[in-house]
Amino acid sequence: MTDDFDLSAPELASEDLLVLEDPYFGPETVAIVTGAASGIGRATALALAANALTVVGADIDEAGLAETEEIAADLGVAGTIHGIETDLTDDEDVEAVVAAAADEGDLRYVANIAGMQHIAGIHEFPMEQYDLLTDIMLRSPFKMAQAAMPHIRATDDGAGAIGNMSSVHGHYATKDKPAYITAKHGLTGLTRAIAAEGEGTLRGFSVSVGYVLTPLMVDQIADTAAERGISEREVVEDVMLGQARTKEMMTPAEVANLFTFGFSSHAKHLNGADLLFDGGYTHTYE
Repeated sequence: MTDDFDLSAPELASEDLLVLEDPYFGPETVAIVTGAASGIGRATALALAANALTVVGADIDEAGLAETEEIAADLGVAGTIHGIETDLTDDEDVEAVVAAAADEGDLRYVANIAGMQHIAGIHEFPMEQYDLLTDIMLRSPFKMAQAAMPHIRATDDGAGAIGNMSSVHGHYATKDKPAYITAKHGLTGLTRAIAAEGEGTLRGFSVSVGYVLTPLMVDQIADTAAERGISEREVVEDVMLGQARTKEMMTPAEVANLFTFGFSSHAKHLNGADLLFDGGYTHTYE
C-alpha cells in the first residue's frame, strides 16, 4: 500500500462491468439480488442490469435502493432495477419479494449477497448480534432458495442458478469474526445442497473473495483497529493484505463480475462449487 491509499469505496463506471452474450440475458429474465442498496450487492444489481436482465433488488435500506436505481439510470444500463424494501430476517418478506420477482418474468437467478459484520471474540460475542448476522447471512439465503427454486423450475427449461456470497472466511478462520465465519462455512453446505437438488439445470455456486473495499469494509477496518489496538493502516497492510500475494483490495464491480459469469451459460459446469478469487490468501503461505 502507498502512503496515499484511500479508505473509501470506489465509484462504479460502466466500463467496470462485464457484459456477456448469453441466451438467457435479456429483459424477460429476472434476477433477485439481496443487499442491493450498497457495496457488492449494489454492484451486482448494476452488473446484471448492464447485461439487460430485469433485476429485483432486496434490501432493508429503501433510500439506498433508490440510489441504486438512480445510478442505473445514470449509467444507462440495458436492463432495469426494481428496488423492494425487504427485511431478510422476515420469512414473509422474503416470500413476497420472490413472488414480486416472479411476476416480472422468468425468475432464473438469485444472488444472496446481503451481509454484516461484528468484530469480537467468542467469549464476548453478543448473542443478539450472532442471531442477526446468521439470520441475514445463512438463514435468509436458505429461505430465499426455498422460495425461489420452484419458480426457477417452473421456467420452460428449469435453467437457472443461485449464487451465494461467501468469503475466504468460508475456507479458513481468523480470530474475532466467529459468527461471520460460521455463516460463511454454512453457505458452503447450502450451495452444495442446492446443487444436489437442482438436477443439473438449477445450479448452486458460491463466490469467495478476500477483502473488498465497500462501506462495510471501511467500518470493519476501524473496528478491527480498535479491537487489536493498532492503526487502521496496520489493519490494511498487515492484517488484511499481509498474507495476500495481490496487494490491493478488490472492488465491488470485480466481485459483481464473478456473479455475472457464474450465472451465464459460460459457467454451466460451475455447480456446487466455489469461485475463489482471493489474491493468494487461501493456498499460499510463507
